[in-house]
Amino acid sequence: MYLEIKNLNKIFEVKKGVQNINLQINEGELVTLLGPSGCGKTTLLNLIGGFLLPDSGEILVENRDIIKLSPEDRPISTVFQNYALFPHMNVIQNISYGLKYKGLNKKQQLEEAMKYLKIVGLSGYEKSSIQSLSGGQQQRVALARALVLKPKILLLDEPFSNLDVKLKIDMREELKYLQKKLKITMIFVTHDQEEALSISDKIVVMKEGNVVQVGTPEEIYYAPANDYVADFVGKVNIIYKDSKRILIRPEEIEMKSCLDGNWIIENKEFLGSSTLFYLKNKNDKTTLISEVFKKDALVFSVGEHVEICNKL
Repeated sequence: MYLEIKNLNKIFEVKKGVQNINLQINEGELVTLLGPSGCGKTTLLNLIGGFLLPDSGEILVENRDIIKLSPEDRPISTVFQNYALFPHMNVIQNISYGLKYKGLNKKQQLEEAMKYLKIVGLSGYEKSSIQSLSGGQQQRVALARALVLKPKILLLDEPFSNLDVKLKIDMREELKYLQKKLKITMIFVTHDQEEALSISDKIVVMKEGNVVQVGTPEEIYYAPANDYVADFVGKVNIIYKDSKRILIRPEEIEMKSCLDGNWIIENKEFLGSSTLFYLKNKNDKTTLISEVFKKDALVFSVGEHVEICNKL
């Protein structure tokens, strides 16, 4: 196993850290730690990176325990949420900074830094000041600075949280492309469900310092381990049928206009590519959410009676 975490614990005096974490990550995977603020995902990332020491447990990279290694001695690089770039250095100086500790001469440092500057799409910006760059460009510099060290594992702590929506989408697409191109193992922290579903090979859902489910994006979304996971990764309907509790996503509920239908559209929420319809059963007041895509939603109106069926 490329990265293996065994029985890892870290407890703080004023809050929970992480408890009995066991996790296996394969080489070349992009794994996302997903959960709300305070769930322990950044604590776990900092333990892997060496910025925190655990109370107990093991962190193995290629069967070697790295617990006692300092952050700079671990085969790991980190991209921080606030980028952590040096404002008194220009772009190429920032990227090449860590190479001076890798035994490379100045010419080799410059060559490597220029190579990764090109990889992140910033050729021509080598002499630019950090202050002159946009948020997205600064994020690229931070990414290049981490990648130039050629780590076995790259850690990313909510790296896109300060970017606008359009740029965030562009950056996550680019990150996924780079991850596959460089064949590097990445551990990505986010509280954004859409972000996690879109870029991950594997998702680790956390709650109150514990791992509650590990799986592919499809497994997490369509086969959640419990109500917490189901609700956290997207809107969900809970239906009781034949004494069974069934979880159904809004896009699996299909509506049909019906004058005497048992369901009434109480409200709708336009999202661009789709519309959410909030339904109430006229008999037992049960509520459901249906998601209708594109122009198909235009045929339905608030107050209308409909019947529903499960597409699956």
